[in-house]
Amino acid sequence: MQRRYLLSLGAATLASAAALAPFAAQAQNFPTRPIKLVIAFPAGGPTDITMRQLAENASKILGQPVIIDNKPGAGGTLPAQALQISQPDGYTVAQIPLGVFRLGYTTKINWDPIKDISYVINVTGYAFGVVVPADSPFKNWQDFVNYAKANPGKLTYGSTGTLTSPHLTTELVAQKAGIQLQHVPYKGSADLMLAVVSGQLMAAVDSTGFAPQVEAGKLRVLNTWGEKRLAKFPDAPTLKELGYDIVQNSPFGIGAPKGTPPEVVKKLHDAFKQAMEEPSYVASLGRYDMLPNYMSSAEYTKFAQDTVVREKAVIEKLGLAKAP
Repeated sequence: MQRRYLLSLGAATLASAAALAPFAAQAQNFPTRPIKLVIAFPAGGPTDITMRQLAENASKILGQPVIIDNKPGAGGTLPAQALQISQPDGYTVAQIPLGVFRLGYTTKINWDPIKDISYVINVTGYAFGVVVPADSPFKNWQDFVNYAKANPGKLTYGSTGTLTSPHLTTELVAQKAGIQLQHVPYKGSADLMLAVVSGQLMAAVDSTGFAPQVEAGKLRVLNTWGEKRLAKFPDAPTLKELGYDIVQNSPFGIGAPKGTPPEVVKKLHDAFKQAMEEPSYVASLGRYDMLPNYMSSAEYTKFAQDTVVREKAVIEKLGLAKAP
């Protein structure tokens, strides 16, 4: 009986190894065809422009094209959702904006942002601020607050989507300032900037995708949200300087489907790390006052775990948690 058991055990082990062999060979030869990189915002905005440069650099390193697939909407969470129905072979990867980590608190989903994504690498992050048209009567933040207090709910501002970091941070600031604002969501920076420059909106909150319009004299920056003032906008105070104990930046990186082989994750990580060190990528980020922000696969996974906990507190403070 023991001999028969050992023989059957050996056969099962060989069968298992045989089943895994082609998969292991595929991982070893990866990549052998183009890779799709799904990003959360439309073509023409700062995310699209900088990620295309990163993808172009990574293509040369990997020896296969890295093709951008824009999936805007749903607060920047569609790429992460696309990973849930993609093969874990490394040929579909996605941008993971901060909104992914609060999704479980605001929407009913059947997947877990931590357990169901393989975190590959963090590459950069957004710097944020509030802008108004150059001819706006709001010359500074105090003008903005004074108008909002005198006209509750009438001051319109746009963001790149409901429950995005710009939207939630603005609502936190409004709560602290004792004002009510009217939020108008857009799918991306390009549409948002067009709306505020044309006067359809009284203000916009966004990443520094607004930089070209400010430099062209079409918009004015009322504040920025980092620890320090931005070098490109030295006259714009931070939220902390204005009396709000808030610093908001928004790191983002690249994830792959759950179960992607570790060898494939490492190849992707190494290629994108090298790609983000290229001067062309650093220059692309610099157009929007963004900087490279590297996190390894392990560091990025830990960041994701910590951020999920932190975002829960923000959602609950604003009373936006979904019903149980």
